[in-house]
Amino acid sequence: MTHTEGTRPEGPLAGVPDRSGRHAVVVGGGLAGITAALALADAGVRVTLLEGRPRLGGLAFSFQRGGLTVDNGQHVYLRCCTAYRWFLDRIRGTALAPLQDRLDVPVVDVTKPEGRRLGRLRRDALPVPLHLGRSLATYPHLSLAERAKVGRAALALKGLDLADPTLDTQDFGSWLTAHGQSARAVEALWDLVGVATLNAAAGDASLSLAAMVFKTGLLSDPGAADIGWARVPLGELHDRLARKALDSAGVRTEVRTRVTSVSVNENGGWSVQVPGETLRADAVVLAVPQRETYDLLPEGALDAPRNLLEIGTAPILNVHVVYDRKVLDAPFLTALGTPLQWVFDRTEASGLKGGQYLAVSQSNAHGEIDEPVAALRERYLPELERLLPRARGAGVKDFFVTRERTATFAPAPGVGRLRPGARTKAPGLCLAGAWTATGWPATMESAVRSGVEAAGAVLGALGRSRDPLPDFFEEAA
Repeated sequence: MTHTEGTRPEGPLAGVPDRSGRHAVVVGGGLAGITAALALADAGVRVTLLEGRPRLGGLAFSFQRGGLTVDNGQHVYLRCCTAYRWFLDRIRGTALAPLQDRLDVPVVDVTKPEGRRLGRLRRDALPVPLHLGRSLATYPHLSLAERAKVGRAALALKGLDLADPTLDTQDFGSWLTAHGQSARAVEALWDLVGVATLNAAAGDASLSLAAMVFKTGLLSDPGAADIGWARVPLGELHDRLARKALDSAGVRTEVRTRVTSVSVNENGGWSVQVPGETLRADAVVLAVPQRETYDLLPEGALDAPRNLLEIGTAPILNVHVVYDRKVLDAPFLTALGTPLQWVFDRTEASGLKGGQYLAVSQSNAHGEIDEPVAALRERYLPELERLLPRARGAGVKDFFVTRERTATFAPAPGVGRLRPGARTKAPGLCLAGAWTATGWPATMESAVRSGVEAAGAVLGALGRSRDPLPDFFEEAA
């Protein structure tokens, strides 16, 4: 994985000699760390990337279960996720995770006496906010009065100033109530989108983060909310293709290599300690979770380091079911009146040759994250039969769950003041991760943005221009 120093094999500066001799170490091989490493290498810095796990990808990865390749959880992105789209381009994976041509979300309500009722959230080729007008006007899961009030609340949301720090002190649920939103409207629309993107219900979410999600995704550009997802296992993107891109950029990548300490050395640079070796660097990016960052931070690097420990975490549970026949025709759907949230068909991506494999993504899963598999099976198989009539009588060939207990930071009111920026008070030491102050909730987009911001901070510390870095920060404003 090493490279010949002094050249850049690929990337924007391919063939440009590296005469700086500067070396940066990136700690953490999730999306934030991979991005920081690629961005720095593309800017002509020699980079070493260290990851404690045997793979790259952080919390968006794949594993083998029998003959299946399984993602630990279903991940999606939106057209407005300009940073993650840049990342896909950079690792040459865009074709493997395409976007919808046009937003189209099937929403099934299973509580109606007459049976299942299908509605859709989709956009038309019209300017904002008319692009969602017809979809909202015909949305069968809300009354006519509720739809009108949703429209008024959306316009009020569009008028909020995301730079206003007081938004972070308020919860989204209270704001919705104050703007005439019924409990049904919150369930059938606002939480339908918000829980999946924020990993919290409206009443537990910062108004600042919620407003950012809805303003950017639904009220900025007609195509902003078009959904994309990987048609291959996540490991193909975030591990195999990412490693290939890192190797081609000249990054030294070491997995199964856990960093035990980071400290200033006698020359004013940095010493990064791993078992059996000390790496010396001119700059370090800590791209690991907030608690691990706290443990590695040198004294004085942040004014209030314990803020990192106050950033809460939120779990995501994924339920995986393999049927002996096809029970779902759509690539995905979401549901009302049932514990089920979003259901995705992962058959082709997993390599399954017969039957159908469904992944059920359950965000904000505080009450279920530690429940036994048997209890989850007893709860979710009947719910899938309510939602999908063809599942009734179908054979269940496999049922298993994956649990990410600290999947995201908790987007609670007040979290904004706890999230640090990329720069620290220690020259050359920078932070990255979806939990840092990107303005986004804990998404793949936030992780990639943080990696670019950290790379920019490193370049500044090294006296280098950040001009080689991608500039997507205003595209989704």
